[in-house]
Amino acid sequence: MKPCNCVTMKKYLILLAFSLILGSNSFAQGIQFSHGTWKELKAMAAKENKLIFMDAYAEWCGPCKKMAKDVFTQKEVGEYFNAKFINVKMDMEKGEGIGLSNEFGIQAYPTLLFINSDGKVVHRAVGYHTSDLLINLADAANDPKRNAGSITERYEKGDRSPDLLRNLAQTRYDAMDGTYMKIADEYLATQKEWGTDDNLSFIFNMVNDLDSKMAQYLLDRKKLFEDKFGKEAVTAKVDEIVQNTISHAETEADLKKVEELYAKTYPERAGQMSGQLKMGYYAQREDWKNFARVTEEQFKKYPAKDWMELNEMAWMIHETSKGKDELKYALGWAKQSVKLDANFANTDTVANLYFDLGKKRKALKTAKKAIELAKAAGEDYAATEELVQKIKAK
Repeated sequence: MKPCNCVTMKKYLILLAFSLILGSNSFAQGIQFSHGTWKELKAMAAKENKLIFMDAYAEWCGPCKKMAKDVFTQKEVGEYFNAKFINVKMDMEKGEGIGLSNEFGIQAYPTLLFINSDGKVVHRAVGYHTSDLLINLADAANDPKRNAGSITERYEKGDRSPDLLRNLAQTRYDAMDGTYMKIADEYLATQKEWGTDDNLSFIFNMVNDLDSKMAQYLLDRKKLFEDKFGKEAVTAKVDEIVQNTISHAETEADLKKVEELYAKTYPERAGQMSGQLKMGYYAQREDWKNFARVTEEQFKKYPAKDWMELNEMAWMIHETSKGKDELKYALGWAKQSVKLDANFANTDTVANLYFDLGKKRKALKTAKKAIELAKAAGEDYAATEELVQKIKAK
């Protein structure tokens, strides 16, 4: 047996151990996340005089997983964050994360937090960030003139300088803090000219309220914004404002605002879009009487060319309403659906609506026709057979 060179072997083992120790830090790419209790992490931040960067995530969150896989692993991100922060990933639905979620007001994932050693959040943002955006966010967090904590403190002490207002509006927007619109309005009030490149970008980014001056400025100067951002992007932004208004609509007066916007923005399609808006509004509130009324008006003005749309609206009334007028409207839609394309689904809907209206003979005849169509198409007609039995039992 060849004798062991113990000196050489010892050097090799030392180098191996050294490389293993450093392997998870010096040689690995991407952010290196620390482990420990929240108390230990704050102590580490105090000792190293650094902020804590916390990736507040949930296991089921798709964007969280994508950031972990595609962004946190990047070399330039790791080099920046490993040098400047104590980094931690915290599941907000497990262990200490549950309490911290309540403490920090986590409402969406991922939430990206920058926290000082006292446990106070100095900066935050919500949502997926690319590597460039994440590093810009971290730059702001480390800059007392730009991070949310310091500029909020200056704002509360009365500072209303344009730069502060602009930065504060942006940080609150990034954090999905609903108060950002108020700050954005304050910033724009300091600007004599809204049409500068910077201010157009600011408005385009911030606007989301149909009643705001920013929205009116955008709508009155669509061409100006289209030249800068492109027609498609401006159309998408207008649609976003409309959808936001619809989602918060509480009265028919709110609907009127959107209709006026349609008339101004999409004059060639305003009538049809307004009708669809009303249909959605009443369906959301389960006001089936008004839903049926506006749907009937819509189909009269703009006849449906899709049998499925007519059948779906008719079936919705069958399942939700017993009002005679609504059922009559629905029967008309279902019959029109059959004219466009007679099949088992819409013929079955006609049979059910006849039965709802007390027309047993027509209901029975149509139900049998629906069963024939189902057999020919190889479809399940068990529910229609149950309808036949109910008709015969009455």
